[in-house]
Amino acid sequence: MRDHIIVVDYELWDIVTDSPLATLKKNADGVDVPKTRADCNAGDLRKWEKNVKAKKWLVCRLGPDEYSRVQSYTTAKEIWDTLQVAHEETSQVKRSRGILMYSQYENFTMKEGETIQEMYTRLTTLTNELMSL
Repeated sequence: MRDHIIVVDYELWDIVTDSPLATLKKNADGVDVPKTRADCNAGDLRKWEKNVKAKKWLVCRLGPDEYSRVQSYTTAKEIWDTLQVAHEETSQVKRSRGILMYSQYENFTMKEGETIQEMYTRLTTLTNELMSL
């Protein structure tokens, strides 16, 4: 995803990872309050425009379930962080999966009625999965 976004515009990836959107200003009492459109300068508006482009790139290929999870977010960073959490495995899950695959690799045998090509394909798939851990 990173490469697809960077090809379009390198700054879009910065928006996704850093969310440099100036959305607050200090009021007369020194309290942070949301900026109105009138308070935004040209740079702020350009960043918001890039945020919308980055959001489009992030959600354009999502299925209905994933889209419903992120549709209410206003920044690309919020969407990216949510998608990362939804798709990342915890270290414990990775470790358990690795132990299981290593056990399958150690106990690998040809199945009854399986051709050598089918066995080799299974072995190659298992080896590639082990290497990706």
